[in-house]
Amino acid sequence: MSTKRHTVADSPYGPLTLVATDGKLSGLYMTQHRHRPPEETFGEPDPRPFIEVIRQLEAYFARELTEFDLPLHLHGTPFQRSVWDQLLLIPYGETRSYGELAEALGKPGASRAVGLANGKNPVSIVVPCHRVIGSSGSLTGYGGGLDRKQRLLAFESGTEADDGTLF
Repeated sequence: MSTKRHTVADSPYGPLTLVATDGKLSGLYMTQHRHRPPEETFGEPDPRPFIEVIRQLEAYFARELTEFDLPLHLHGTPFQRSVWDQLLLIPYGETRSYGELAEALGKPGASRAVGLANGKNPVSIVVPCHRVIGSSGSLTGYGGGLDRKQRLLAFESGTEADDGTLF
């Protein structure tokens, strides 16, 4: 039986609910997150499993960290997990289209399925689903909301001020 714990951390994008399964990060949810599981599935409140997660998130938001190094417990289908693995390969400050991810997976016709898997990513920001855009460069869906996606992309590209306004 898995042990789940959770805590809430502040961020420039609002409170982040962090969930750990057996001590590994298994969820990072924003307020009004589209695929946010019910609170009762997050386990007992306990900040101890999240000391390093919070340290790395603070470093990321301070522009001191561009790649997370955290143990993850990602629960999903094999296809979803393969998409999430591809997300981890997108460098900080860069984007990929759903079609490019489908190509990288060897499934060039699966861009819609890639989009669905991307939307189910349980660990936003750390597994950077915000770095995926439409083939035309448009900002398509994001579980945390398109405004947050735009702000995260602007933040990583250096076009957002520390106070969250766009340059």
